[in-house]
Amino acid sequence: MPNLVEEMLLLDAAHEPQQVEIDVGGGTAVAYSCREPGKETENEDSVAVIPYGPGAAALVVADGAGGLPAGKRASLTAVTTLAGSLQSAMDKTTLLRTAILNGIEAANDAVLGLANGSATTMTVITIEGLIARSYQIGDSEAIIVGQRGLVKMQTTAHSPTGFAVEAGFLDEREALHHEERHLVSNFLGTSDMRIDVGATVKLNPRDTIIVASDGLMDNVHVDEILECIRKGPLTDAVSCTVELATQRMQATREGQPSKPDDLSIIVFRKPEREAN
Repeated sequence: MPNLVEEMLLLDAAHEPQQVEIDVGGGTAVAYSCREPGKETENEDSVAVIPYGPGAAALVVADGAGGLPAGKRASLTAVTTLAGSLQSAMDKTTLLRTAILNGIEAANDAVLGLANGSATTMTVITIEGLIARSYQIGDSEAIIVGQRGLVKMQTTAHSPTGFAVEAGFLDEREALHHEERHLVSNFLGTSDMRIDVGATVKLNPRDTIIVASDGLMDNVHVDEILECIRKGPLTDAVSCTVELATQRMQATREGQPSKPDDLSIIVFRKPEREAN
């Protein structure tokens, strides 16, 4: 069996921005991570693209909780523990859904085992052939969009504003400016961690998946993200979203969000010939 821990793409971008492109899961992923503009401490995000056989993969973004000790250690521990768990599961030919759930539980135990009060969010998108599914803990988010801008799936941030948007009490633009936007209600590294498992989504030709930390989601409106990623080369999609988020972080402009933070993104797309 191949060693997933050796084959996976892992970005911690602790001090310098990192961007890598990888063929995985029957498609191509571009991953990017950088720390908050002007920040002197390390980037608390960790990003991984983990293969699970020739036609399957897991896209993972983990964001160490700001304001708690050792946020980077928490996110990196969670991601590497998940990868190790998936390696063991693949050796046993375990179904990917079961492997992910078990891996997230193992990651939660590993972060708790650090015993330093740290915590992290984690959002995972799995791809198996033409099927995608989300696994959500916290406020990193994922979207699947068609070339014409139709949103086929969007996760809900585990936060007061995220649940208010889902319930229809806030629209997405109001939520970006809400005073409680920074609050998160679900973390890895806690005894009451819960996993929000999404329904399966069929991937059609030219559908694009994005998984991102709140460094993107708190600074760029969803319609702007969709316009950046729904068509064109994946590297251009990443550049577009990163540039827009960075501009917002660096300069406050009336009517636009501006919440400086670490920024991590994975964008994935299958080639058309394999999506038919």
